[in-house]
Amino acid sequence: MATPIPRSYDRAQRTLHWLMAALILAAIPLGLAALWLPAGAPPRVALLMAHKSLGMTVLVLAVLRLAYRAAVGAPPYAAPLAPLLRAASQVAHFVLYALMIALPVVGYVASTAGGHEVSWFGLFAWPALAPQDKALAHLAAQAHFWFGWTIIAVVALHLAAVAWHFWVRRDEVFARMWPGRAAPAR
Repeated sequence: MATPIPRSYDRAQRTLHWLMAALILAAIPLGLAALWLPAGAPPRVALLMAHKSLGMTVLVLAVLRLAYRAAVGAPPYAAPLAPLLRAASQVAHFVLYALMIALPVVGYVASTAGGHEVSWFGLFAWPALAPQDKALAHLAAQAHFWFGWTIIAVVALHLAAVAWHFWVRRDEVFARMWPGRAAPAR
């Protein structure tokens, strides 16, 4: 008798997914709130430290997640997605991963090029690898701003797609990533 093929992501992949989702959903409002406060204001400094710490954590986890995914792959679907759905899913995931890396990188460059320390929850400071350069800091800050709005849009689309798969299509897509809710093995 053949062993059933697992249709859900393994525990490590699901844990990384949900941890990163929580970190991203926490970093976004912290960054937005900091935008409204004057530079140097104590609440802004604290918000930005937390925002930067979360962003750098997302960067490290994104690299680990990509490496792990490359090593173990993704479980197959019980019923393959239609070609258009599969292509849309692949593009959306590529953009999401690119933003999970690019957003903290340009944020880091904006901070260090602007002469600001990038601390990790006050425990240590990441080394300043970018040279202090106001033009570079401005360019990186603009990229960070627009990438930030882009990730908000992509996350919203991702959540809409999840809802559509769960409530409209009623397929296995949601169960593949939901903790403790295994997709059916066949």
